[in-house]
Amino acid sequence: MRRADRLFQIVQLLRGGRLVTARKLAERLEVSERTIYRDIADLASTGVPVEGEAGVGYIMREGFDLPPLMFSRDEIVALVVGARMVRAWGGAAMARAAEEALVKIGAVVPDAERARIAQTQIHAPFSALSVEDRARIDLIEKAVDARAVLSIDYRTEQGENSRRDIRPLGLWFWGRVWTLVAWCELRDDFRSFRIDRIAALGPAGRTFKPERGMLLADFYRRMEKDGVTREA
Repeated sequence: MRRADRLFQIVQLLRGGRLVTARKLAERLEVSERTIYRDIADLASTGVPVEGEAGVGYIMREGFDLPPLMFSRDEIVALVVGARMVRAWGGAAMARAAEEALVKIGAVVPDAERARIAQTQIHAPFSALSVEDRARIDLIEKAVDARAVLSIDYRTEQGENSRRDIRPLGLWFWGRVWTLVAWCELRDDFRSFRIDRIAALGPAGRTFKPERGMLLADFYRRMEKDGVTREA
C-alpha cells in the first residue's frame, strides 16, 4: 500500500470518535507499529486533529472531514471511463484497484460530483482477456516496477517456441492486445512480446540495474529513428 493510501485509511479508521491502538492500526494496515507512530505524527503536523499517545491509543475529534476534491465534468468522465476500461482490460489487481480508487474519490467529492460519477454513460465492454492473461499483466507490471528479470516461454506468430530471460520495461495496450517491451537477454536487444503468446512466465530470481543502451528511453529513441520494434 502506498503511503498516501495508508494515511487516508488511518483517517477513515479513526473516524467516529473511537479510541484505536497503534497495534490495531498496524494489524489492519499490515505495517509495523513504528510506521503507524510516524504516520500519526505526520497527520497531526498537517492539522488533522488526532489525539492520543503511544501505548494508549489514538482518537480523532468528531467533525473533522477531509477537504473535498474538486473535479471538472470532463475530469470526472475521464476518471470513470479510465477505471471502467482498466476493469475490462487490465490485470485482476489493476481492476480491483480501479474500483477502489473510484470508491475513494466518491467518498471525498461533493454530492453533485458524486452523482456525476454514477451518471457517466460511457462503458467498456466485457474483456476477452483470459484469467491467465490478467494474472500475467499483474505479474509483469510488478516486475517492471521492481526491475525483476522474468523467464518466459514464448510462441511467435510463426509458431516458433523459445525460452528466454528478459528485462521488462513497460506494457502497452493496443485496443485488444497487450504487448510487453523488454530487453531480451537471448537476443541482446529490445523485443516486443504479445501477452497472449506468452505460454508461461515467472521470476528469474534476480533483478537488473538500469544500463545505458538498455533503457526505455533508448527504446523510444530507436522507435523514433527506425519506426519499428521487433517481436521475439
